[in-house]
Amino acid sequence: MSTAHAPETTHPHRWWVLAVLCLSVLLVAIDNTIVNVALPTMSAELNATTSQLQWIVDAYSMVFAGLLLVAGNIGDRIGRHRVLQAGLVLFAAASLVAAWAGSAHSLIGARGVMGVAAAMVYPSTLATVPQVFRDRQERAIAIGVWAGVSGLAIALGPVAGGALLRHFWWGSIFLVNVPVIVIALIAGALLVPESRDPEPGRFDLVGAVTSTLGIGLLVWTIIEAPGHGWASRTSVLGFVGAALLLTLFVVWEVRSQSPLLEIRFFRNPRFSAASATTAMAFFGLFGFIFMITLYFQIVIGWDALTAGLATLPYALIMGAMSPLAMVLTSRLGTKLLVGGGMAVSAAGFLLASRAQTDSPYWTFIVPCMALMAAGMGLATGPATDAILAALPAAKSGVGSAVNDTTREVGGALGVAVVGSVMSSWYADRLTELWTPLQVPRDVLGAAKDSVGAAMSISKQLPAAVSSPAISAVGDAFMEGLRVGCYVVAAACLLASIAAFLFLPAHDRPDPEGRHTGHPQARTPQSDRPAAADG
Repeated sequence: MSTAHAPETTHPHRWWVLAVLCLSVLLVAIDNTIVNVALPTMSAELNATTSQLQWIVDAYSMVFAGLLLVAGNIGDRIGRHRVLQAGLVLFAAASLVAAWAGSAHSLIGARGVMGVAAAMVYPSTLATVPQVFRDRQERAIAIGVWAGVSGLAIALGPVAGGALLRHFWWGSIFLVNVPVIVIALIAGALLVPESRDPEPGRFDLVGAVTSTLGIGLLVWTIIEAPGHGWASRTSVLGFVGAALLLTLFVVWEVRSQSPLLEIRFFRNPRFSAASATTAMAFFGLFGFIFMITLYFQIVIGWDALTAGLATLPYALIMGAMSPLAMVLTSRLGTKLLVGGGMAVSAAGFLLASRAQTDSPYWTFIVPCMALMAAGMGLATGPATDAILAALPAAKSGVGSAVNDTTREVGGALGVAVVGSVMSSWYADRLTELWTPLQVPRDVLGAAKDSVGAAMSISKQLPAAVSSPAISAVGDAFMEGLRVGCYVVAAACLLASIAAFLFLPAHDRPDPEGRHTGHPQARTPQSDRPAAADG
């Protein structure tokens, strides 16, 4: 009996547990974007095309996103702490392989394995928060800190990558993971409690396969579409196949006795709107980080460290706003913070669409990033809390997996969609600008595949052609960036509208701990804690 009721008492070291969980989150989240500043270096040293560079980023995010539901479900079954520790060990091993990868293909493979490990780590961290923070107010603050660290890590990736590239080779951005993992493993073994779902049901193999393949095929098709053509047979078959797999997943989950994901959760407008908001927020963040690091290094010509430091305002503002948003939620309400935050982010992206090759950093770029980061910081913490609040405590692993899946799917699609849109518009504009310069067709083809290659090629052209060719590359890139910002701004505005329409105005617990923001929120029965051992 004592074991079953252990979670009801306040965990004596809950804030230290949160610190360990945040360290694990920091590790896997930062790897989403730490490679971005190294892309120009990898392009040169590994002879990587723009598509391969997208895959170096998205192989991690795609596998990460595709396996989150499965990993969250497994954590609910066999123990979240066990899955967390196993994921950290696998992450360390894959990081060592990535650090010494000798080709773009081998690096993409290692990044995929790192994505598997990250999927084991990420949902286990958030799912543990409700198990150790039984007080509603403390739990809200803890979730805000978790969300802040998660977003901060993603935005800090270019800074950390740039600092390492200043002094070491590109493989150091992966090698640095190992000592951090050792600390997280030791601290986790000492502090983090074990917990699981007492009634997990049978494992949903069909749901696991269809969700993983469907998400993976969708991201692959989007990334490869500019090369094959958006209306080509390959692209059309890819989109149709992804749609069929994801439809099969939904149909199967509705009929399954033990579904991987309870589709009925999405009947709760709070749950659906919060999930969509989270997806769109990270769609914008990943897409923007991908574009802006290339802009700083290739268009402006900054080195990796300077480019990384240039993204620091985004990281600091977002990291500060996320915990603050959880405090403001009790006063202003979930609807206003999430909906307003996404609208503020959309304004930042619309402003960024006016950037030029010579836009001033402090008076233009920083204000753009400040709006994006402040809006995202205001929105993501309350949205995460709304997702968890809509589910039974025993299903916190599934709830955290849904939250994490929306983040990673949104992020992977952000790089895929924004990168592909930018690549398509860049290639078309470069063709238009380089054709009058009478650049050889094969040279133009290579330049269209990679902005970095285009800059290198331009510098090798005859003197009379080199200068206008370099200017044309910058102009073509800015054209792609402008359209990419429009796409992200539209996504953020749609998320803002959904939040204002469907999220509760206020989400305060009643004296018994139930949430009163929506009639489908938790009931006393669903608030029972998950069983824990140890």
